[in-house]
Amino acid sequence: MRLLNLSLALLGLLPPAAALAAAPAPEQINVVFILADDLGWAELGSYGQRKIPTPNLDRLAAEGMRFTRHYSGAPVCAPSRCVLMTGRHLGRAEIRGNRQAKLSDAKWEEGQHPLSAEAVTIAQVFQQAGYATGAMGKWGLGPVGSTGDPNRKGFDLFFGYNCQAVAHSFFPATLWRNAEKVPLNAKPVPGRARQPEGPVRLEDWQGERYSSRAMVAEAEDFIRRQAARPFFLYLPFIEPHVAMHPPPEWVDRFPREWDPEPYRGESGYLPHPRPRAGYAAMIAMLDDHVGRVLAALDQAGVAGRTLVVFSSDNGTTHEGPKGTKFHVGGADPAFFASTGPLRGFKGSVYEGGLRVPMIARLPGRIPAGRVNEQPGYFADWFPTLCEAAGLRAPAGLDGESLWPALTTGRAAPRRTPMVWVFPEYGGQVAVQLGDLKAVRRGLRTPQPGGWEVYDLARDPGEARNLAAERPELIRAAEDVLRREMQPNALFPVAVPGLAAAAQP
Repeated sequence: MRLLNLSLALLGLLPPAAALAAAPAPEQINVVFILADDLGWAELGSYGQRKIPTPNLDRLAAEGMRFTRHYSGAPVCAPSRCVLMTGRHLGRAEIRGNRQAKLSDAKWEEGQHPLSAEAVTIAQVFQQAGYATGAMGKWGLGPVGSTGDPNRKGFDLFFGYNCQAVAHSFFPATLWRNAEKVPLNAKPVPGRARQPEGPVRLEDWQGERYSSRAMVAEAEDFIRRQAARPFFLYLPFIEPHVAMHPPPEWVDRFPREWDPEPYRGESGYLPHPRPRAGYAAMIAMLDDHVGRVLAALDQAGVAGRTLVVFSSDNGTTHEGPKGTKFHVGGADPAFFASTGPLRGFKGSVYEGGLRVPMIARLPGRIPAGRVNEQPGYFADWFPTLCEAAGLRAPAGLDGESLWPALTTGRAAPRRTPMVWVFPEYGGQVAVQLGDLKAVRRGLRTPQPGGWEVYDLARDPGEARNLAAERPELIRAAEDVLRREMQPNALFPVAVPGLAAAAQP
C-alpha cells in the first residue's frame, strides 16, 4: 500500500499527503483523542483536585499513564488546535491566534481563520491509511466550505461547533453535521449577558437540548458503527469553557454554601446564581462524557486495542477586568486551586497557561498506573500517533514522538526545544530548553518587557527570575527563535534584538 500510494501521488492521482500514510499496522489500533477546553492543570482528582470528583478520568489515569510536564500548543483555543492537528509549533504554525474568519474574508459569517489547502493534518494521514475518521466537538480551524473545513482536513464525519464564538453557548440554535446545520434549540440561549440587579435564576439560562449531550451521543454511535475497522476519533469537548450552562441537576450535586453571592456577568459571558457549583458541574460533566466514551469502547469490544489520550487545549480561565472579583465567565480558580503551584492562566505563556493534564491508555502497551515527567507538547502528537499506528509521519514536523516514553514509562531528555510564539495578550514568546524556560512578554506594546528565565525543576511557580544570572540561556533562546520563527503576516510578533530576517 505504501508503494502504491507513493506511485499514485507521483502520477498526480492522490493529494500529496496520501503518499505520507502507510497501511495500518498488522495489529491495527484505534485512536481516541479527547480534548478539554480551558481545563486547568490541577482540576482533575489524579492531579490533586479535592473539590470536584472526576472518577472516570481518575480511572483512565489508573489504567494508563499520567504526564506531569505536558504542554498545550498555545495558551488559547485556535492556535493550540492548529499545533495539535498539524504538528507545527507556534513559530511555524499557520494559525497563531484566535482570528475570526470574517476578518480575512467578509463572506464568512462564523468560524475562525482557516487552515490552508496545503496544511496536512493528523486526520488526513489516518484517513488516507484507511481509517474511519470522526470529530465531535469544537473545531475552530476554518468555516464550513473553507479550505479549513473539517471534511477537507481529513474527517469523514464532523458533528458539533465549527465556530468557537458560537460554542460560548451550550444551547445554540444549531450544530453542524458536516455541511448541514442540524436544529438543536428553537429558543437558543446566548452566551453573553449581564444582570446588574435582581435575582439571578438558573432556569432563565437553560434551553431545550444541551449541546454536549448530543455530541457525546454522536461519538458513542461512531464507535458502535466503526468497531469493525480501525478508526481515529477526535473529541474536542467544550467544557469547562464558559459560559456556565450546566443543567440544574448537575449544579445541585455541589454544596450551596460554596456560593455566598451570584455572578452577574460582570466579567463576561452569562450570569449564574451559583458560579462555583456551576463551574464544578461543568468539569463533572466533562468527566461523565469521558466515562461514556470509555463505556462505548468497552461495549464495542475495542477498548483493548484503542489508544485513548486526554488533554486540554490550554490552562484555566483567565482573570476578569480590573476591579471585578471573578475570573472571566464567573470562574474562581483560586477556590479550586485550578493551577496548583503554577503561575498564570489562559492567555499566558507562563506554566499555568500552557501546562495541561495529559493521560494516555493503551492496554498491554502503555504501563498502567504510572506517572511520567517526560516533557512534551502538542507538536509531539502528530509523530507520536503515527508511530503508535505504524504510519509514516510527514517530513518537516516540529515535534518528537512520545511513543518511547509512553511504552517504556521512562522520561528522556528532549532532542528539540519547545517553542511558543504568541501574538495575542500583548505579544509573548517562550522557549523551554530542558528544565530552563525563557519568557518575554509585552512584545506588541509600546514598551516590550525584558527576558525572564526560570528553572522549572526548582521553581515550577516561576517566582524567581534568573535572567541576570543566566545570560547564556537568553542567548540560546534567541538562537532558537532565529531558527524557528517564520514570518506570518496575519499573526505578527517581533522580538527586539533578533536578526531582521527572523522577523515577520
